[in-house]
Amino acid sequence: MPTRWKSGVAACVIALVAAVLQVGGAPVAAGTPTPCPDLYVVAIPGTWETSDTEPGTGMLAATVDRLPENVAVDYVAYAATAFPWEGEVYGRSKQEATDRARDMVAAAARACPATRIALLGYSQGAHAAGDLAAEIGAGSATAPAERIALVGLIADPRRSPADTLIGPAVPGAGAVGARPGGFAALGPRTYTFCVDGDLYCAMPDGDIAGRLAGLVVQMSNPDPADIGNYQRQAAALFGDALAAGGLGLAGEFDASAYEQRRKQIDDFLKSGAHQAYPSYVVDPAGATALTWLRQRLIEATNY
Repeated sequence: MPTRWKSGVAACVIALVAAVLQVGGAPVAAGTPTPCPDLYVVAIPGTWETSDTEPGTGMLAATVDRLPENVAVDYVAYAATAFPWEGEVYGRSKQEATDRARDMVAAAARACPATRIALLGYSQGAHAAGDLAAEIGAGSATAPAERIALVGLIADPRRSPADTLIGPAVPGAGAVGARPGGFAALGPRTYTFCVDGDLYCAMPDGDIAGRLAGLVVQMSNPDPADIGNYQRQAAALFGDALAAGGLGLAGEFDASAYEQRRKQIDDFLKSGAHQAYPSYVVDPAGATALTWLRQRLIEATNY
């Protein structure tokens, strides 16, 4: 038997079990092996990483490949386009990832009552996974919070300084702004990773234009239930803008500032900070972001 179920197989098995349950199949006798895994991992790749033919070639592969046999892994395929500080394309792409992941988690929770679930995401995928985790932690019907073994977010565009950061302290916050309620019941089991200089998760606090772009991204595909959050972010942004000089802030949006921002993003892309997580050491033992998260998944199978 392979040490990890291939992407897509787990979803098919869970769907099959759900169908049996829905038509009144006989209960499985105690001790009888079942198709349900001990741990089901939903992994959401980052921007430009998804592929229907090779879904496991991105950043998260080193974390979820060759896990124990009692772990099932599925990748979420979605558009995965655009940067978090851009507009409508990103907003719709991220929402597609969140919606698909939600369906997968809900199906697993229904079909396999004893299976624990883990949510992982990188970059735009971390944005989607984190939003879903926040929903579940707040009590959504997708799955009970106690069924979620852990949430791992690498380069989360909604990282908050209040989130549980694994690794060295990092200034700034996510480019899209923090989740207003955090992760609620899932807070103790949600871990975030961010390299200093990665603009996805470490936008400088004083970068008003960058934060404004992040707010515009959220408004590009608005969630009516989140209007209060948009208003709070806008109010905080306005207050910070006044504190930074009020009307003088217009200089952040002139031609010179545009050129400076273009260079900032160009330098960021060339720096490789967003791709540094395979070698980014996060603890004294030498674990990287990916190996640290992998070890937590293995431990979760022995819960």
